[in-house]
Amino acid sequence: MNMQFEPIAPKSKRPFIIAGPCSAETEGQVMATAKALAEQNIDLFRAGIWKPRTRPGSFEGVGKEGLSWLKRVKEETGLKVTTEVAKADHVYEALKYGIDVLWLGARTTVNPFSVQEIADAVSGMDIPVLIKNPINPDLPLWMGAIERIYKAGITKIGVIHRGFSFHGETKFRNVPRWQLAIELKRNFPDLMMICDNSHICGRRDLLQEVAQEAMDLNYDGIMTEVHPRPDEAWSDAAQQITPDTFRDLVSSLVLRQENSDDVEYLAHIDDLRQKIDEIDDDLLKLLGSRMKVSEKIGEYKKRNNIAILQTSRWNEILDQVMVKANAEGLSEGFVNTFLRAIHQESIDHQEKVMNSQEA
Repeated sequence: MNMQFEPIAPKSKRPFIIAGPCSAETEGQVMATAKALAEQNIDLFRAGIWKPRTRPGSFEGVGKEGLSWLKRVKEETGLKVTTEVAKADHVYEALKYGIDVLWLGARTTVNPFSVQEIADAVSGMDIPVLIKNPINPDLPLWMGAIERIYKAGITKIGVIHRGFSFHGETKFRNVPRWQLAIELKRNFPDLMMICDNSHICGRRDLLQEVAQEAMDLNYDGIMTEVHPRPDEAWSDAAQQITPDTFRDLVSSLVLRQENSDDVEYLAHIDDLRQKIDEIDDDLLKLLGSRMKVSEKIGEYKKRNNIAILQTSRWNEILDQVMVKANAEGLSEGFVNTFLRAIHQESIDHQEKVMNSQEA
């Protein structure tokens, strides 16, 4: 689908800033946060009104009552406001109170039926919509949500990268998997992309690090949860920060240029990119040679009726390569992903050999 997106906001030399509490808890809490953030010239004030929770019994938001608080934020501070919607009724209520931008959460994006319900609700309206990535690393699902909203006639669309669920040890609440967001941007180069560093991190001490990485990757802005008393927050307390801490975070960000006209830079970068291309060619040839060896192994296993997977050998490879990779300055996460992809390709090649019909 050939899509033309309108900008949600004009391009600026500074990042597009969305900030506010995870949840609208009380009118006083909302107004205190908004007034502090209005002094920082943020672009959008965020607050969750309806909170989809994993288990019943958790705080699920104040509901419709909170919309009047956001309306007051607009009237008294001049800030534009945004909130999450998960079904058509949320859309209709939010628009009644003048919400400027809607966003779809990860639990909504994961369900095409929910996305379509919202698309039908906003059809024919002139309202910007931001779409968070689905909970799991499913790029087509994320792209499908964008396409559904676009087909409803909405052209002011942006995406929010909030990380992906991961079962295993990680310092993040939701692992970033930056490459997935980069691939989305490759498919939709004009799409505004915002980094939700709060949900990626899940803890305050990582927020600046992740926000800076987003700036290094040429994201358009950040979405951060800000609360006047974070430790007392009714939801996601560990990842929220005070307005003063948020001011320091934003001021610390180093903004990067996308290109440069510097002659020396252009000459050196072209030379280094050519070297990268040559190394990539060598890597592909080596991988092709490795697969040919795997096929030979498959022939011997077939002849002797041996199973393809040899767990002890696979563990041996993992252990050996990790030691060597560490010496080369390669991260364990990268090597794990790379090796497992190679191993799966080797299994696929051996599977073809094992199940081929001999003439």
